[in-house]
Amino acid sequence: MTGPVRPAVDGLAGVGTVQDPPDPDGKTKGKRTYGPDFLTALFQNPLDPGYADAAARRAAEGPRTGGRRVLAGASAALTCAVIGVLLAVAYLQTVAEEPARTQARATLITQVQNRRAETEKLQRRADVLADEVAALRESELGGAAVAQLRDLEAVTGVARVRGSGARVTLVDGPTSVNAVTGERRTEARVKDTDLQLAANALWEAGAEAIMINGQRLTATSRIRQAGEAILVDIRPVASPYQIVAIGPADLADDFRKGYAGQFFDMLSARFGISFEAVRAKDVTLEAATDFKLRSAEPSLAPSAPEPETSVTEGGK
Repeated sequence: MTGPVRPAVDGLAGVGTVQDPPDPDGKTKGKRTYGPDFLTALFQNPLDPGYADAAARRAAEGPRTGGRRVLAGASAALTCAVIGVLLAVAYLQTVAEEPARTQARATLITQVQNRRAETEKLQRRADVLADEVAALRESELGGAAVAQLRDLEAVTGVARVRGSGARVTLVDGPTSVNAVTGERRTEARVKDTDLQLAANALWEAGAEAIMINGQRLTATSRIRQAGEAILVDIRPVASPYQIVAIGPADLADDFRKGYAGQFFDMLSARFGISFEAVRAKDVTLEAATDFKLRSAEPSLAPSAPEPETSVTEGGK
């Protein structure tokens, strides 16, 4: 008799043929042939064929014998011993180099401290000599010349000045850390451009002398960023930043109401930077320590020499 007629599958006639159900593992051991119902086969046999092959091989070869077990243990012990020796050698080298490194660091610290003490001693000596020179100069000069010289020294920053004016204080805001990258955000830190803005605004408001954290500003002063530090000329300054200026009585009010004060108010509101501008009474600003004259021009043009007059004797 003719068997039942099945519908064609994949374009092939199914007359007189009975197709077997899909075999996920295939007819050959270790070879997986995926049938149409892949998810069903996957849940029926989730184990990779490699694990089954390893289990079958272990069952065929039998458990490890004593010699093989000893050999495997010896190999593991030898590996651990080699690693231990390497770690011991590295530790001994580190310990051997540490005294030399510590001694070199201590030597550098001692040299820095000695140079700093020597620099301070020379600076005090230079101040004494400068006072002696000023006294001798004033004794030789006199009257209007001395007064004009003192005014020029006060304006240029060469001499110490005293008076009233304004005190502007800027303090870094709270520093937050990015939870993803771990980097510190620097939006709340005072930058060199902020100090430049404050100094220029004070000059514009009528300041006659300015000092930032003890550093007197001159015509050649530079305020710049060096990494995370701010340098005034070559000396680092840190938060809180105090900008003291000598000038008119309303210097602090003019600064607070001007563009600089409005800008710092905005920084305080957005990033938490502390800002304060108050009147300062009877403050002293020290002279600039690193001021050097690089070029000079006479304020008056030299006068033309008078023509020589010749005297001739009359003839006899």
